Amino acid sequence: MPLSDLEREVTACRACPRLVAWREQVAREKRAAFADEEYWGRPIPGFGDPDARVLLLGLAPAAHGANRTGRVFTGDRSGDFLFAALHRTGFANQPTSVSRDDGLALTDCWVTAAVRCAPPANKPTPAERDRCLPWTVRELELLPRVRVVVCLGQFGWDAALRLRTAAGHAPLRPKPRFAHGALVDADPWALLGCFHPSQQNTFTGRLTPPMLDDVLRRAGEFVSPDL
Repeated sequence: MPLSDLEREVTACRACPRLVAWREQVAREKRAAFADEEYWGRPIPGFGDPDARVLLLGLAPAAHGANRTGRVFTGDRSGDFLFAALHRTGFANQPTSVSRDDGLALTDCWVTAAVRCAPPANKPTPAERDRCLPWTVRELELLPRVRVVVCLGQFGWDAALRLRTAAGHAPLRPKPRFAHGALVDADPWALLGCFHPSQQNTFTGRLTPPMLDDVLRRAGEFVSPDL
């Protein structure tokens, strides 16, 4: 199955009634600043280079970010922070991501989320989280060159560990603890921890542009040790 077929399946998913109701309500009512825009209002597929060796794993779409634009991490402050860093570190051809047709292209990098629909209060339930897991398992099967997963926040780290077992790989023992910059080299792909580029983290200085750049450069060096 090509990634395009998986995208069609993902974007048609209605498996979680609470998330379906919320994402569609937000798309109808909109935020005043985006009142003239047509919201995406559906699950969000992954985005990037099909030959990527680096995968970034986030939490879920923002209600007025990716739920509006249709592209993961696009249209909100977290995405502004992330894509600027991807551009500085050579993974993106431009520093901004505002819509699905803005010309952005990623090189050697794929960006996705553990939960594909915007959840109320940005908090999916455990059942919703687990129901979404098979999408990312299948996505990784279609991205065979991925060698390192950059886990954005504790949620991304835990999701990556669940992905391992869901894909049939042995669980890591002892369970590795999340920390910014933590690296766990394992097959078939390593885990690299990074604080989530949320407004709470970036506004308070918990995550700075140099900190994010450093993690992304380490990911690039990990997959290209000869460079």
